[in-house]
This record gives sequence, C-alpha cells and structure tokens, in this order.
Amino acid sequence: MDLDNIKTPQDIKRLDISQLKTLCADVRSRIIDVVEKNGGHLASNLGMVETTVALHYVFDCPRDRFIFDVGHQSYTHKILTGRNSAFTGLRKNGGLSGFPKPEESEYDSFTAGHASTSLSVAAGFAESVRRSGGNSATVAVIGDGALTGGMAYEALNAIGSEKLPVVIVLNDNNMSISKNVGAMSTYLTRLRVSKRYTGMKTEIKRAVSIIPLFGDGIIHLMEKSKKFLKRVVLSNKMFEEMGISYYGPFDGHNLSELIDVFSQVRKKDRPAIVHVITDKGHGLKSATCDPEHSHGISSADAASGNDFSKVLGDFLTDAAVKDKRITAVTAAMAIGTGLENFAAAHPDKFKDVGIAEEHAVTYCAALAAGGLKPYFAVYSTFLQRGFDQIMHDVCIGNYPVTFCIDRAGVVGADGVTHQGIYDLSYLSAVPNLTVACPTDGAELKAMLEFSLDFGRPLAIRYPKSYTADREHTEIVYGKWETVVSSGANVYVLCAGGRALDIALRASENIGINVVNARFVKPLDNQYLRSVNKKGNLVITVEDNTCVGGFGSQVLFALNSYGLKAELRVLAHPDGFIDDRDVNTSLSGSGLTCEKLTELIKSFK
Repeated sequence: MDLDNIKTPQDIKRLDISQLKTLCADVRSRIIDVVEKNGGHLASNLGMVETTVALHYVFDCPRDRFIFDVGHQSYTHKILTGRNSAFTGLRKNGGLSGFPKPEESEYDSFTAGHASTSLSVAAGFAESVRRSGGNSATVAVIGDGALTGGMAYEALNAIGSEKLPVVIVLNDNNMSISKNVGAMSTYLTRLRVSKRYTGMKTEIKRAVSIIPLFGDGIIHLMEKSKKFLKRVVLSNKMFEEMGISYYGPFDGHNLSELIDVFSQVRKKDRPAIVHVITDKGHGLKSATCDPEHSHGISSADAASGNDFSKVLGDFLTDAAVKDKRITAVTAAMAIGTGLENFAAAHPDKFKDVGIAEEHAVTYCAALAAGGLKPYFAVYSTFLQRGFDQIMHDVCIGNYPVTFCIDRAGVVGADGVTHQGIYDLSYLSAVPNLTVACPTDGAELKAMLEFSLDFGRPLAIRYPKSYTADREHTEIVYGKWETVVSSGANVYVLCAGGRALDIALRASENIGINVVNARFVKPLDNQYLRSVNKKGNLVITVEDNTCVGGFGSQVLFALNSYGLKAELRVLAHPDGFIDDRDVNTSLSGSGLTCEKLTELIKSFK
C-alpha cells in the first residue's frame, strides 16, 4: 500500500480489515526504516500501530481530539495524518518533531514531551466541549509507565468526579523506559491476568444460551450479578470506583477487537478506560526482545563522545562497595542516566521510583534525613517537575542530597520539550543549594568524590557527552580553576564543558585568560573581585538561558561591589529552542568560538 495515498484519516475508513492489516505492516516498516536512520523512539511506536489505526478508523480526528501522553508513541498518528512524506525528516531540522506539535499539524491537539500529562489535558478539552455544547470526543492515550506519575491520578479524580466523557486508552506494555515499578504495575498485572474473567464469562454465556426457554433469562440474571462475579475474580476495581468505566484488557494488536470496542465506547457519554495489552517493539524481533534499549535509539550518524552517564554509574558502583550510605535513585531512567550496572551490582541500594520526579526528590530528602547518602540521577528537563520539592523538602532542611543532572544544555533531536537550558537559572535561585558544572569525566569523578563528605544539597549538571579528559586542580568548595593564563585583560569564565571548549579554541588565536567556573553557586567572589578593574573585559559563557543564569549571577556579584570591568554574556537568548541538532543550537545562540572572538576583538 502506498502510504502517500493516505492524506487524511478519512482515507483509511474505506479499507476493510485485510487492507487495514496491510496498512499496519506498511506503517511499521516505514517507522523502522526512518528511525534506524534518524534515531527516535522505536519500540514504543511499533507497539502502538494497530491501536492508533483503530482509533483513527473509529474516531474523527481532528474534530475528535487525540492526546498522546509523553507523545513519543505518535509516529503512526503522524503518518496517517498526511505526514508520511515529511516523516523522512523526523527529528531533523526542518523536519517533523518526534512529539506531537500543534504548529506542525491540526491533527496534533497539544504539545507533549513529558509523561503523565495527557489526562489533565483531556479533562480540559472535554470540559471545553461540554461548555460549548459540542459533541466531539476526547481521547487520551496513556502508557502504564506514565501511571506512576501523581499528576495522572489528580486528573483521573477530576474526570471521574466530574463525569467528563473522556475515552482513556491505557496502553499496557508492562515496560516504560525502565521496568515499571510499584503498586500500579502490580495492579495492572492483575488486570492482565483477569482476562480469565472475560473468558470465563463468555464461556458461561455460550453454555447457558443453548438451554431452551431459560437461556436468555439466565443471561439476564448473569448481567445483573456481574458485579459479584468481578469481585470474585478481581479484588480491586480502582477505576470503576473513581467513576470511570473499565473495559478490557484487550489485545492491542487485534484490529477487529479494537475497532469493535472503540466503536462501542464512542457511543457512551461517560468516562471510560479501554485497557489494551501491547508488545513494545511489536513486529521487530530485536526491539521486542530488548524493548528498554530500543526505546530511544540514536541516529545512524550520531556523533560519538565520552559519556558523562557512564562516569557517574562507574563511580557510584565502586563507591557503594565501601560507603554503605550510598543510594542511587532514578525516575524510570536507569539506562539513560548510567545506573544500569549499579542496579545490578547493588540492588538493595538502587531505587527506581517510576515516572515520579516530585516523589523522588522528597524521597531523597528523607533518605538523607535518615542518614543515607542519596544520589538522584535525572535529566535536566525532568528535574523541572521537582522544583517545589527541591526548594521545600531538600533545601529548607539542608539535607545532603546530590542531584546528578544529565542532558543539561541543548539536547538536539528531542527538541523543545527536552532542552536542559533552564537548570542553572532555577537552581541558582534556591537557598542552601550548591551548583557545580564539571567540564569532563575526570572532573565529574572528582566532584563526586567531593560530594561524599559534603553535608549539604549539591547539584552537579552536565550534558550527555564531553570532548576529552584534562588534568585538573583539586576541587575546593566555591573556587574556580584557571585553565589558560595569558596575562591579557580579557577573562573568559566558562560554566561547563561546552563553554570551555569554545573558549579554548578561541585562546589558540587570541590572548585571553580562560577560567573553568566549576561552581556556579557559590561564585568565586575572590576571583571576581580580583578581575573587577577598569580596562578589563569579563565574558561569561554558558549552555543555559541568559535569564537568571551564570552570567546573571556574575553581573549581580560585580554590581554588588561596584562594577568596574566590562561584562559580556554568551548564553542562549530568552525563549524556547526547537532545534534538532546540538551544534546548530549552539551556533544559533552565538555560542561559538567565532562569536567569542568577535566579542573580544570589538573590545580591543
């Protein structure tokens, strides 16, 4: 089937089941082909092909709104909504976003990128429809992993209590980025097993229906007593007790079954959950066998580099042998943050709390209050969700929690929702929190050594990779490291490895002093006072927004004791960045050797 002929979802409504199955196979091949070249979320999208086709077959998008939780399982949706040709440019500059994006298509109803948000969005849309007197449907697709996020339950409570007619498709593949954990995972496992309830009820119906005269009456009696039967087979009816009808579980790869259940649910004017069981990576053996490592894959031409995450994982794995206090915590990101080997070596000291960053932060605060040494490994973009807990639960109590903040700075292909360019700004505003930026793996290791006996909250932020290890001076609290001393009157203060790389390249052609500002908070005020002289130029460089970041902190400090030197800030401009390539993101913000050199020459 030529996927380019599918211009809108209306085109698939004319197909029969056999043709729909062929369509699914073609969509799956298209996803594999593009993702293996461009990178992207492979396993999650392969598992959602049939469910997405069935949704578009039954519902009328964009009149009916589809909201994909996280959004990294929406590739089939993009292909079916007239974007197959553009799909070749997935996650590339000028191409499709890897997540739903309303600016890209009217079929994308809401921007996504973080987990556990879809039900709140669906509640808002459903209320808008109700208030306007419309009759369009609202469909939220949420994975079982996202149900570890507390926001999802706040929304479920609202949907049930307000009787909002939201169709919730629970995509249950028993596998988020890391293995699902907690009571919800156990509950869903029980529901999967409960297929025996559905099977038993069907068999009994079939048996009694053939009894002359009495068959229909017995079936009617059974329907009236089905609640009792459910209580016998299922001990927990959480969703229905919240006011949300539960249907399932169903085979998420059985098109006929899915089309039938969606058609029935669409007619009901009340909230409903349709529980579908899918295989993450369905249709590709390697992805099915290893869905965790096939969740997000790099592009074929992705640049290699030294991995900060590996340094963290190796250090904590070794350190935990001697230091019994160490506990490594992650929010469903053990592989991405480098903790996979730690988890295997120290299962009793490893805690995966699921997609629950707020809980993770407060949990770490209590671990520290109880005498343990917690390290919370988390992507910069996801730590944003725990800001309140950092402020109130960790830093007011001054508990020695170490935040290991991965993917800081621009991130490339994941785009606008995943950029880590705000952490220096919001973390610098938190009292009692020390903020550090290692420039390479050797310095990260030294900072982690320093953290072992540091009795206060500490945030260590770094991008995915670094260029090469250097020799460093000893880590001293609040002190910076001079990397190049030229005797010139230009001082380039670098927060992080990307900034330092830019300055070192510039220093090869122009006389400057290059400083590794390894502590963003506290600043090295002694050094700043020494360079705050008339005739000097101080330039700060950071892979962070200019608003409230390192440069802003330096300006505030210089002003506090009388600004004499000239100050320039190289940072990302205020706003969101949706660039899909790290180098072009840096270049677009002027974070380049050429821009730095231009600033220096204009001063001289």
